[in-house]
Amino acid sequence: MKKLLFLILICLPSIVSSQEENYKIYDVKNGKIISSQELVQQMKTVDVLFFGEEHNDSTGHLLEANIFKQLFLSYPRIALSLEMFHTDVQVILDEYLSSNISEKNFIKESRAWINYKDYKTLIEFAKAEHIDVTAANAATRYSNLVTKSGLHGLQALAKASKVYLPPLPIDTADGRYYAKFIETMGGHNMGGMKIYQTQNLWDATMSWSIARYLKKHNGAKVFQLNGRFHSDEHLGTYAKLQKQLSKVTMKNISCFYADDFKNPNWGKYTNLGDYVIITNPDVKRSY
Repeated sequence: MKKLLFLILICLPSIVSSQEENYKIYDVKNGKIISSQELVQQMKTVDVLFFGEEHNDSTGHLLEANIFKQLFLSYPRIALSLEMFHTDVQVILDEYLSSNISEKNFIKESRAWINYKDYKTLIEFAKAEHIDVTAANAATRYSNLVTKSGLHGLQALAKASKVYLPPLPIDTADGRYYAKFIETMGGHNMGGMKIYQTQNLWDATMSWSIARYLKKHNGAKVFQLNGRFHSDEHLGTYAKLQKQLSKVTMKNISCFYADDFKNPNWGKYTNLGDYVIITNPDVKRSY
């Protein structure tokens, strides 16, 4: 491990600087562009850092890995939490992190996303450094159930199935989050709210997963990765976690490719998060 840390310390500055031309980090509170190193330094009193991504943003994925490595070097009690894996595959994820199963079996049996290559660096670093990783999201079968039958459909599940879900019933957020979802969906009625309820299932499951980890690991920090809709404007998963753990300090990053990358109008983005990262839209997408 010491050898790996030495290599990271030597290589990381050059890796980060070589990518800087393709992203800009804006510190909303202080109204200025900062480096990833400065962002990490500001996490000293922060318990949970949300990184809201566009799932196909290549630059964003590289930056996630760099920030994660820097967080570990600065705060060794960091843990990773991922929307990209579901609560019912936690044991498979743990088996791989412990080198008990092959990568081939891990990818297949954990139902890894089609773009797993974008998250592989994070997983492999966690594996090498014995960092906890939480499979935070609700399983697809439960998402499909809610889309079909609504949130009340979860009540009919057996007790053994409910261990993978947050406490029921799950509240459906209203207000700004609902309005924003309607805007994103183009004003459709969403099948009697059932698609929106599925969104709330994802938020509730991820916030519950993070909260459960923090309760078991006092003093730890969590780096949470999710699609940015789940945490932009401090809504969604962010808001649900804040409600569950009012004393936990949280910050969020909203990262996306922007057409005004060369001359950004930061004013139109500042409502999205504590830090806004825009990436070069000319860089090839991951898929």
